Amino acid sequence: MTDRPIDPDVDLHIPEQRAELHWPVLAAIAAGGALGALARFGLQSALPSGPADFPWATFLINVSGCLLIGVLMVMITEVRQAHRLVRPFLGVGVLGGYTTFSTYAVDIQRTVAAGAPLTGLVYLAATLVAAVAAVVAGMWLTRRIAGMLAGVR
Repeated sequence: MTDRPIDPDVDLHIPEQRAELHWPVLAAIAAGGALGALARFGLQSALPSGPADFPWATFLINVSGCLLIGVLMVMITEVRQAHRLVRPFLGVGVLGGYTTFSTYAVDIQRTVAAGAPLTGLVYLAATLVAAVAAVVAGMWLTRRIAGMLAGVR
């Protein structure tokens, strides 16, 4: 166990910080979540799929969301210090509302039930591999670009 706070932006041992955590953070998460969910709805509406089809919309949503979380985490932890509500708004809210691993699970079940178990299995594995690769790629690209920009200054 560590004495460090769960969220490094807030020290829960300090009553003033603990008290100010709730409403602004919850509002940032809610606003971001609404935006992320709208973006997901738009993409899923633009790329519908049948029950036995590969669910491309959900795949693209989850992989692009993982890429963006890799970018975000490097930006706010390594490149520049961000306002304390940036991570709750963008990370938990927007990207949490945008990505949809619950739909991923339902899509797998749906494809198998529709008689396409191979599609479900490929989707299951491809999403896991691509999502992890996307986080790593987002982190690597952001570090590389930030390093190049720092060298230009």
